[in-house]
Amino acid sequence: NAAAIEATLSGAQEVAPVETSASGTAKFVLKADRALSGSVKTKGVDGTAAHIHEGGPGVNGAVLITLKKKNDHEWTVPVGAKLTADQETALKAGTLYVNVHSEANKGGEIRGQLKQ
Repeated sequence: NAAAIEATLSGAQEVAPVETSASGTAKFVLKADRALSGSVKTKGVDGTAAHIHEGGPGVNGAVLITLKKKNDHEWTVPVGAKLTADQETALKAGTLYVNVHSEANKGGEIRGQLKQ
């Protein structure tokens, strides 16, 4: 039993908003044991890092999971990553987000709220 989680990433969702033509799509799967898998695919950004964070819309929060760079346009959830019960609750409440950082925007260039 697994739940699909998707998000569309844009500069406008960053805190503070970033003017960028970059975009991205996140597709994750959360299994019943809270194991998380999936990836973020990006366009128009030379990403330096990508993370899943805790924080509602308009709020920056702590890094929960650091994504691995697969290639210039894809970041993947590391094998064995799991959410805690509290993080799963936050996900269901819409207060987890994913973002991709760049050299130009070290705090994050594109961001998307995760929704289950």
